[in-house]
Amino acid sequence: MTTSLFSIIPGSSEPIYRQLVDQVRRLVAGGQLAPGAALPSVREVAQQLTVNPMTVSKAYGLLELEGVLDRRRGVGMVVADRAAGAGAGTAADAADRAALLRPTLERAAREARELELDPTTVLALFTLILKESP
Repeated sequence: MTTSLFSIIPGSSEPIYRQLVDQVRRLVAGGQLAPGAALPSVREVAQQLTVNPMTVSKAYGLLELEGVLDRRRGVGMVVADRAAGAGAGTAADAADRAALLRPTLERAAREARELELDPTTVLALFTLILKESP
């Protein structure tokens, strides 16, 4: 896996470690990171994103405490087997994945209000973006 899966917004009010935690949660919940998948090392992520290694270490540590990641000797951090149910397709899983998206949508809604955009325009743009290929 490459660290290009991670991106940060340096000027965001959200701390960098929290941005990384949320991204890993979404990748696991969405199935892009399967149980047992190895994450890049703290050093690799820190170098790629040009952040302090302690920031990445803090994010990985919090994810380990939550049970999202496991530390494996000789391998590093891997997606926990307990995370296997993430993205399985049940209504509860869909609700959990939607809850992970909510903070992003709240920020987008705040920006739309600041730009004085009407909801119809915002929803049309969001629908268009959803239909675009990744």
